[in-house]
This record gives sequence, C-alpha cells and structure tokens, in this order.
Amino acid sequence: MSRVTFWIATPSNWYDGNRRGFVLVIVLWIALGLIAIVLLFGEGMRMEYRAAANSAGGIEADQAMAGVRRYITYSLGNLDAPGTVPDPVTYAVEDVPIGEASYWLLGRADQDQMIAPDTPAYGFIDEASKLNLNAPTTTPEMLVALPNMTQDVVDAILDWKDADSDARPSGAESDYYLLQNPPYNCKNGNFESVEELRLVKGVTTDLLFGEDTNLNGVLDPNENDGAASSPDDDADGKLKRGLLDFVTIYSQEPNTRADGSRRLNVNAIERQQSTGPVTGDVALSVERYLNDTLGARRGTDIVKANGRDLPPRSVLEFYVRAAVTVEEAAKVEDALTASDPSKPIDGHVNVNTAPRETLVSLPGIGEQFADALVSLRKTKTADQLNTVMWITEVVDRANAVAAGPYITTKAYRLSADVAVVAANGRAFRRTWMVFDTSKTPPMVIYSRDRSGLGWPLGSEMRDALDNQQQLVRKGLQ
Repeated sequence: MSRVTFWIATPSNWYDGNRRGFVLVIVLWIALGLIAIVLLFGEGMRMEYRAAANSAGGIEADQAMAGVRRYITYSLGNLDAPGTVPDPVTYAVEDVPIGEASYWLLGRADQDQMIAPDTPAYGFIDEASKLNLNAPTTTPEMLVALPNMTQDVVDAILDWKDADSDARPSGAESDYYLLQNPPYNCKNGNFESVEELRLVKGVTTDLLFGEDTNLNGVLDPNENDGAASSPDDDADGKLKRGLLDFVTIYSQEPNTRADGSRRLNVNAIERQQSTGPVTGDVALSVERYLNDTLGARRGTDIVKANGRDLPPRSVLEFYVRAAVTVEEAAKVEDALTASDPSKPIDGHVNVNTAPRETLVSLPGIGEQFADALVSLRKTKTADQLNTVMWITEVVDRANAVAAGPYITTKAYRLSADVAVVAANGRAFRRTWMVFDTSKTPPMVIYSRDRSGLGWPLGSEMRDALDNQQQLVRKGLQ
C-alpha cells in the first residue's frame, strides 16, 4: 500500500520561502549592477587606453616630422651638385621608418603617368619649375597661358599685387573686396604665400586645386568618378592639375658661382687684360676669362661677336650670337651672368624640371617646342643639362634668344611635401616645407600644415594600415 505525503503551507514556511526568493532577486540585481559598473569602467579604460595611444601616436608623428626635417636639411646640405634637384635614388623617400613611425616624401609624376589607378610619385619638387607670381620677369601673357587661366583672373592677380588702386578692366581693387563677407582690403603688395591667391577675385578652389583636391599629384578614385563624390571631375582617367602646381613665390637663385665667388656680367664687358694670378672674388674680364677657359683667342672672338652697342639680355643670347657650342657653354656658364652679380635672380624657370604646362607659357618655347624639350631632356645626362644652351638642339636661334631672359638650369629652392604615419596608423601628419639650399646649412623659408587636405598615400596604403589597426585591437599583434 503506497504512502501519500501531504505538505501543508503554514504562515511560517511561506514566509521563509518568500524571503529567500526576495534575497535572491536583490543579489541578482546587485550582481547585475556590479557587472554593469565593471563593463562601464572597462569600456572607459579601453577608451582611455586608445586615447592615450592615439595621443602618444600624435607625439610620435610630430617628433618623426621634426626628424624628417633634420634629415632633409642634412641631405640637401651635402649635395654633390649644388643647385640641382637630387636624384630620388640617392636618398630615402618612400615608407621610410623613423623610430616606429614612417614617412613619405610626396613628389609629382610626369603628366603622361597620371592615369588611374596609380600611386604617388616621390621626391623633391623644384620651385623653379613654376612661374613666380612676384617676379618682374613673369608677364601677364605667361600667366594667361597656364591651364584654365583666364584674362579676368590675371587682371585680378596683377591688381592684387600692384601698388596702385586703379583696377584693370577685369581686375579688382579694395572697392570690390570690401563688399565681400567678411570684407577685406586689396593687398597692393607682393604675395606672401601661394595660398594667398584664394583671396583674389575669380580664384576658386577648382582653379587652385583642379581635380587634385588632396594635392598628392595622383588621380585618386574620388577624383575620377564624375559627380559621384567631390570634386566634380570629368572621369576621363587623367588628372587635371590646378594652379598651385604651376605657380610659386619662392623661386630664386644666387647670382654667384657654385663656390660662392663673383660671376662676370656679360653686359659689362671689360677689354683690359689683367696680369698675374687671380683668385677668390677678384673679377677677371669676360674676354680674359673666356680666353683662359676656352683657348687662346676664343674669348676675343665671342666678345667681338657680341659687340658693345646692344648688350645681350641673357647668357643664352650671349652664346647664340657667337655660335658657342653646348660643350663650350657647359665649361663657362657657372661663371657668367647677364644681370647685377650682387643681386639674386628671381623667377627664372628651370627648363630641366618644368612641366609641359609651364614650358608652354614661356616666350620662345610655347606650344611649338614644349613637347620636344620634355622628350629631349629625358635622353640627357645631368652633365649635359647644366647649361641653358642645350635647348638650342630643339629651339631655333631667334626663339632661343627670346626664351633666354626667362630660363635657367638651376634649382636652389626645393619643396618637400612630407607625410608621416605613426606606428600602426594611430596618427597622421603632413607638412609642406620649402628649403633654400643656397644657405649653409639649408633652411626652411616656408612651412604649412597640409594634414587637413585628406589622405595622400592611396587606398592600398590606407587598407594596409586599417588591417594593422584591426590586428592590434584583436590583440594579435
């Protein structure tokens, strides 16, 4: 016979069970609260850690940028050939470690290489490869020949920097600028930076940047997708460069020889013969110097061919008049000038480095010879390009004479567009610096932060750094 057990709830045992359940609920709530607090503090600590790591990355990137600046100063101060753009193979330019950070020295590729997809070119940029806005040798006709430039903008640029308050037909003076929001006066003085162009009437961001909104010299995906994203490009697979690639205010070269001694002015020819050894800065006559350097009577023949009635406007004209050969010119060019040797030369364009768009704007070269010069110089060695006389292999006598007052083969002001990335991509810095290599040691004459222009190193590098960060966050690296 089975036994049945009955449990009868009494007030006391009901109370004990209810109390135990209530305590359990309270314990669970406390546990949940503690867990929430732990998670909250954990997340806070994680965010603090990431913030500290990012802050440390920023300091690391800043210190790396300072290190790159010192490295560039050292490199430019030890050039084998002063006044030239160093060959990128002779110094570190791409993904170079500096501590745990890395740096890139952004350059410019030839126009025919700017086809998407591509990666940036690397190296220094010669400021003498551009037209100098402040130089008296830069004419309105040269400016209007630049890509996308108009006569209206040229007039406004000239009004901005001339001393008077008389507006050109399409220009602007203070009466125009004072109506802007916010109002400001016309400068009526030389440009202090190229970016100052943005204040000039008619100079838009499209004109300044072209399609290259991050100024890295490469056609990025967003710059080749039509109206899908900024900028509003034509999606033709080629980069339309902006005005900032073709103008400068920094081009200048010392009017001295490479050793610092005085040059001889071909416009102040002295026929008297000097006697005895001459060293240092003591000037020989042009005729005597040429005779000593090129052989007996050759200097006399060259001076005679130039005459005295109509002084040459340039050293190139001095050569052309006397049918000087390229080989002869290379021997004497460092010692000759066609201007006051006590003053530096502003605004001459380096025909060895200038892009086609700049060459087209030069008198005597233009559309007729620009492409041929670009092609020819690619076949020349550095020694063969150390005299302006090399252009006469392409340019006829009359046009060479016309080009002479505007050209050089020297590069003493170089810009460095430096991008620095801290370890694991935690921080990014980008600074554009202009170095004057005629100083000892080379010095920075202008510096500007370009970090806000956006990522300049291409999508592959960005993806690689993103993957690196993901590994760090997962604790796998």
